[in-house]
Amino acid sequence: MVTLQINGEKYTIDVAPDMPLLWAIRDVIGLTGTKYGCGKGLCGSCKVLLDNSPVQSCVIPVSAAVGKNILTIEGTSKNLQLLQESWVELNVPQCGFCQPGQLIAATALLDKNKNPTDTDIEDAMIGNICRCGTYQRIKKAIHKTVELKNQHS
Repeated sequence: MVTLQINGEKYTIDVAPDMPLLWAIRDVIGLTGTKYGCGKGLCGSCKVLLDNSPVQSCVIPVSAAVGKNILTIEGTSKNLQLLQESWVELNVPQCGFCQPGQLIAATALLDKNKNPTDTDIEDAMIGNICRCGTYQRIKKAIHKTVELKNQHS
């Protein structure tokens, strides 16, 4: 049995310690917002925050997440909420499949950098592949989120 802290709630589950975290989150706990993409940690669709750092949950074993705070797309944080508002306002997603991972990566960026440049955004988002090519919309939405944050402070 392992206990995971996901989005502020504790889940005790009976899984092998080497099970990929993604399977525990999606298949055992039932939080299906985090997506399976490549299964090799290359596309970023499965990103979650593990103690505020973005990780590819398809290659992280459950045992590595025990005792840490996990934030998925179903969770809440100020930056994630504002990013979601910007995503909707600027109509960022096309197919939407990669968007949970994109939003988690953008949340990690804004948690560490209050006013990222285009280069900062490109560097932070480089591990997230969007087959629809919404990269420019994503960049605009991150800048829009910075504007929203500045209006609220």
